[in-house]
Amino acid sequence: MGGLGTESVLLVEVPAAEAVVGWHREHLDANALVGIPAHVTVLSPFMPPQMIGPVVLAELERVFASIRRFHFQLAATGWFGEETLWLAPTDPTPFLALMDGVYRAFPAFPPFGGRHDKVIPHLTIGHGHPVNVLRAAEESVQAQLPIEADATTVTLMTEQSAGGQWAKAATFTLA
Repeated sequence: MGGLGTESVLLVEVPAAEAVVGWHREHLDANALVGIPAHVTVLSPFMPPQMIGPVVLAELERVFASIRRFHFQLAATGWFGEETLWLAPTDPTPFLALMDGVYRAFPAFPPFGGRHDKVIPHLTIGHGHPVNVLRAAEESVQAQLPIEADATTVTLMTEQSAGGQWAKAATFTLA
């Protein structure tokens, strides 16, 4: 696999959330504008796309095939400071197991680059906008919770050019 992009990410897509958060994400989350769907991150950043070849893909396949698919619910909003509004899974444990499985297989790529002592699985609704705008989005989203979803696959997405659009590069099925 090649490409001019510099980043990749592993994520659990949450299509069931799009009806609730899609409009807000389009206006409040820059990731939506570059082609990244509503999701809970498994590992970001992952390795540069040019390093992802058959051996890496086979190892990811092995890791995810050893983890059971699961049902989850997004039932509450949360905040990182006053900059980021997100949805929390009621039970973060299965997402933490996915993160841990990938990190054990690829220890050179810690979750979020190792910037956080504690990783909190979440679905970002908005980031970097005035707090009153994010609070209005929160109120709108809360009125439509909970969101029921199933995690059956993990998606590898890669940046197509530095700072550009992202595309799905592979999908891995959970056990």
